[in-house]
Amino acid sequence: MPKQISTEEFDILLQVISGFPSGVSLREINTRLKIRLPLRTLQRRLASLVSQGRLHILGQGRNSRYQIPVKKDSGPSGLIQTKSSRIPLSGDAEAIKKTVCRPVMERVPVGYKRDFLDGYHPGRTYYLPPDMRQHLHDQGLSREDVHPAGTYIRRIFDRLLSDLSWNSSRLEGNTYSLLETERLLEMGEAAQGKNVRETQMILNHKAAIELLVNQAEEIGFNSYTILNLHALLADNLLEDSRACGRLRSIPVGIGGSVFHPLEIPWLIRECFAQVLDKAAAIDDPFEQSFFALVHLSYL
Repeated sequence: MPKQISTEEFDILLQVISGFPSGVSLREINTRLKIRLPLRTLQRRLASLVSQGRLHILGQGRNSRYQIPVKKDSGPSGLIQTKSSRIPLSGDAEAIKKTVCRPVMERVPVGYKRDFLDGYHPGRTYYLPPDMRQHLHDQGLSREDVHPAGTYIRRIFDRLLSDLSWNSSRLEGNTYSLLETERLLEMGEAAQGKNVRETQMILNHKAAIELLVNQAEEIGFNSYTILNLHALLADNLLEDSRACGRLRSIPVGIGGSVFHPLEIPWLIRECFAQVLDKAAAIDDPFEQSFFALVHLSYL
């Protein structure tokens, strides 16, 4: 009877190959595996994945390269995902992508680097290049007269409430569909077959968005705003309810990663204040948003 190949073995192969968007050779795959397989065995495993449609072969003979096929069906956003629609990455970004696609045991553990934050100087340092900032400004330019903060957002509030609640929750693994999200927010109907935690997550996003809209003239990059948003988003989702709306005071780990976040409470508070001070001093709203996304996530 033929030997049953475990799903995990196939997943390991696909994980290695996914780090090479342009394709990778048989021998290169073998050197990246945490376990060594005879080339013949590896060829059979790859051939099986090809027959399943989970891999493509580029070239022939010794020049053959294996590649994860690009999905051409429409995704949740309704957009067609094709090879040409991939976001182009720089050489440095491709190198980082390959690193984080390697098995965890092959990565080098790292900790929080304070000099990354210290090295940013608002008005002199920029993460987004000038042409990208200009493009974003052009795309976001309002054709209307200038109104007080919050006027426009109230006009699109219903659409924003559903779209942002759904998309942000999806990033956390929530399985609600957009239609189910709309029914929950508009009619209070929880989707059948979903757990209470998923429902709570979406309702928390609704509360956080309402805070941003209703207090548009007062909110900013300050501890009051950020900690209150955290309290609303984390409500009834944390094991320790006292942690909602507070900076963490205990060590935490991140599954599937070798990054070790800061563990010293006073240092976390100090870096948090520094992040907010620098964010508040950035004039360009797109640079400011990107800076906050990077450094709050990193901390």
